[in-house]
Amino acid sequence: MNEFLTVLRDRIDAAQHGLEQAEKAGHEHEVHLHSARLLDLVDRATSHGVDTTEWVPSVVLATATRSVR
Repeated sequence: MNEFLTVLRDRIDAAQHGLEQAEKAGHEHEVHLHSARLLDLVDRATSHGVDTTEWVPSVVLATATRSVR
């Protein structure tokens, strides 16, 4: 895995972890922030031809999408 993919994967993992922790703590504003970050990273990956379906479970992606609306 090249450096771009490694950093991208690490940041996606961090955003997912942050989202999970914010949901557990009931911090809606932080849920929104981590969701927006996650969606931005997934979009960036897609624009570079990187498939993140194995990195981000569909249920997490759905939660993030709902949170930013």
